[in-house]
Amino acid sequence: MKAEAHQLDHEPVLLQQVLSFLSPKPNETYLDLTAGYGGHAEAVRFMTDNAPAVLVDRDNMAVTYLQKRFVDKNVTIMQSDFLSASQKLAEQGNKYDLILADIGVSSPHLNIASRGFAIKYDGPLDMRMDQSQSLTAETIVNSYSEDDLIRILKQYGEEPRARSIAKAIITARPIHTTSQLADIVAKQFRGYHKVHPATRTFQGLRIAVNDELMQLEKAIPIWVSLLKPGGRLGIISFHSLEDRIVKKAFTERSGDRFDAELSVLTKRPETADKNELVFNPRSRSAKLRVAAKIKK
Repeated sequence: MKAEAHQLDHEPVLLQQVLSFLSPKPNETYLDLTAGYGGHAEAVRFMTDNAPAVLVDRDNMAVTYLQKRFVDKNVTIMQSDFLSASQKLAEQGNKYDLILADIGVSSPHLNIASRGFAIKYDGPLDMRMDQSQSLTAETIVNSYSEDDLIRILKQYGEEPRARSIAKAIITARPIHTTSQLADIVAKQFRGYHKVHPATRTFQGLRIAVNDELMQLEKAIPIWVSLLKPGGRLGIISFHSLEDRIVKKAFTERSGDRFDAELSVLTKRPETADKNELVFNPRSRSAKLRVAAKIKK
C-alpha cells in the first residue's frame, strides 16, 4: 500500500498562481477539465466554500481516486477526455465562474511503469491516458510508416533528428518496451546530454496517442463559451506547442476590439518560483495563462 500511495503522489503545479489569478470566491462554480488527483480542485473548492464543481478526467485510475477524495453531493465527476466533456456540458447549457485545464502528464503516469510514459522505468509502450482506447504507442512504433513516424517526431516532438530516429525504429522492429525504444533513440546521439535523448520522441508519441493538440485547439473556444460573464479560465501547459495554441487563442479573443470576448490577466505566462522547483521539479516546464470573460 505504501508503494502504491507513493506512486499516486501528485503535487498540483503552480497552485498559488492558479489561486491568485483565478481568485475563487464563495459560491463560485468550478469546472476542472483535467482534475487528475484533485490537488487544484481541493484548494479551489475550499475558497468557494465547496460550491458546485464538475471534475473531469479521462484516466480511470484518477477518476477512482477522485471519487474517494470528493464524496459530497456538490461534486460531479466525469470520466471523459476534456473535449468530449466540454462538448457535452455546453450542449446541456452549463456555465461556470471558474474553469481550469492542466494539460499534461501527471506524476502517477510517470511513476507507474506499466503506463508506459516514462523513459526511466521499463514498461510496455502504452502511453494511453484513457486505457479504454485501442491506439497505443506500441501500435504507432511498430505499424506506422517511416514518413508518418517522421511527421509525428517533427510535428509533436519537435525532434531535429526525426528522420534518423524513424529509420532506426523501422530497422529495430518489433519494439515492445519503453527501455527498448529509449535505447534505440539514444544510439542516434553522441556525447553527454543533460536531458535524455529520447525525451522528444516520447513526447511526440504521447501527443499522437492521446491526440492532445487537436483536442486543445477544439476545446478552448468551448471553454470560453462555458464561462459566465466575469468568469476566469486558466490553462496550464507544459511545452511550447501547447502554450502556442493557448496564447494564440487568447490573443484572437482579446484586445481593444468591439468583439473581444476575453481580457487576458497574465501579461506573460506564469511559471514556477524557486521554492516550487525544489519540492516539485516537474513544474519547471509548466506555464499558466489566465483570461477573464468580458462582461457585456
